[in-house]
Amino acid sequence: MTTQHLSDAELAGQPAAYWTGVAYQALISFTRSQQAELGFTQPQFWLLRNLSVNDISPDGRGMTVPELRQAMSSYLRPEDDLAAEAEVLLGRGWLTRDAEDRLWITDAGEEARVDLKRHAPAIRARIHRGIDDADYVTTLKVLQQMIRNTGGAPAH
Repeated sequence: MTTQHLSDAELAGQPAAYWTGVAYQALISFTRSQQAELGFTQPQFWLLRNLSVNDISPDGRGMTVPELRQAMSSYLRPEDDLAAEAEVLLGRGWLTRDAEDRLWITDAGEEARVDLKRHAPAIRARIHRGIDDADYVTTLKVLQQMIRNTGGAPAH
């Protein structure tokens, strides 16, 4: 589908599910390509975030790959191989593994997480270029209402 020459009335008749899917694919692809250029993958960053007491982890305890997969189930993609990504981070010294197969973030991994997180504002700025914050907020509110209208629960 193209919207190059559609009127507002024609745009209003476009299927939201199609366009949200196109947007999702474009945004994920862009974000992941930017991260790859910086030398890391999105799943690697998520592993570090989920194991860091300074980020998503509530207690900083180690987790197994299945536990991490469960914790990330709402945003993992089918092609994401957490076991393989964890092996990369183990090789870099950013994670360690204990006798119970739990992964733990190391001091070097925490430093890497902080460094990788510094790139997020630049990636976000590219995505949001030319979009007013008020328009962005309106878009999210509209999407949240569509989710509620269809019986879903908007993520928080």
